[in-house]
Amino acid sequence: MILIADSGSTKTDWALCNTKEHTIKNYNTIGFNPYFIDTDAIYDALNENLLNKVDVTNINKIYFYGAGCSTDNKKNIVYNALKKAFNTATIEVNHDLLGSAKALLGNTSGFAAILGTGSNTCIYDGKNCIANIDSLGYLLGDEGSGSYIGKKLVRDYMRKLMPSNLLEEFRNEFSLTSNEQILHTLYNKPSPNRYLASFCRFTTLHKNNSYITDIVSESFQDFFRNIVSKYPNYQNYTFNSVGSVASAFKNILEEIARTNGMQVNRIIKSPIQQLAEYHLAEAN
Repeated sequence: MILIADSGSTKTDWALCNTKEHTIKNYNTIGFNPYFIDTDAIYDALNENLLNKVDVTNINKIYFYGAGCSTDNKKNIVYNALKKAFNTATIEVNHDLLGSAKALLGNTSGFAAILGTGSNTCIYDGKNCIANIDSLGYLLGDEGSGSYIGKKLVRDYMRKLMPSNLLEEFRNEFSLTSNEQILHTLYNKPSPNRYLASFCRFTTLHKNNSYITDIVSESFQDFFRNIVSKYPNYQNYTFNSVGSVASAFKNILEEIARTNGMQVNRIIKSPIQQLAEYHLAEAN
């Protein structure tokens, strides 16, 4: 049995693959970004939400693709928790960007992106990510992501720049009482990136509102201006992306891609199904 994980900052999608019967079972847990969670907390979450649902003794290989797993130190935070939970399995921990590239492109070279809670991009050679422009995280970058869009929304709300017909609804939707409440949460509570991204769901409730479409369009344009267009000959590639934000605003994203000279190939919400099929094919 092979266990595959696609982990973002918000949630982790798991696929348990039976290589003999070619079947897939899916599970979900919280996200395990090692920048925001340590080994003990990862193990505790696994023990509470996954280990009681799978037969650990039958799992001989784990492929974990996770946000934040870009250095050996961060990979080890996740690896050590997985090894404690699945002590007989062989475990590989890689960045979620590689998993997304495999899901989108298989063994074919091309351009791949993630637009979810955070954002990331790469040029993929059919096996590895060979070029990457750092997204710089939610504080300095992550253009086009849920946290980036959420930051724009909450900033407009706090400055009362949001249209009046939306401002009251925004306040009620998130039970906001003051600007100080927002600042306290951002600066004193865990996972501020997820907190900012949570405001992005407001955009899905008002997709046809011109203010909302302008916010989303500006965010995607910033994504192309500051990141995508900085890859040499980027217009020679097709545009491929995974992620909840990419999927929710597929039409806007396609239009912004076209205006930047890129033909759109694939936009999918989650890579887990394609990743499972990729590894099942590799195992047989």
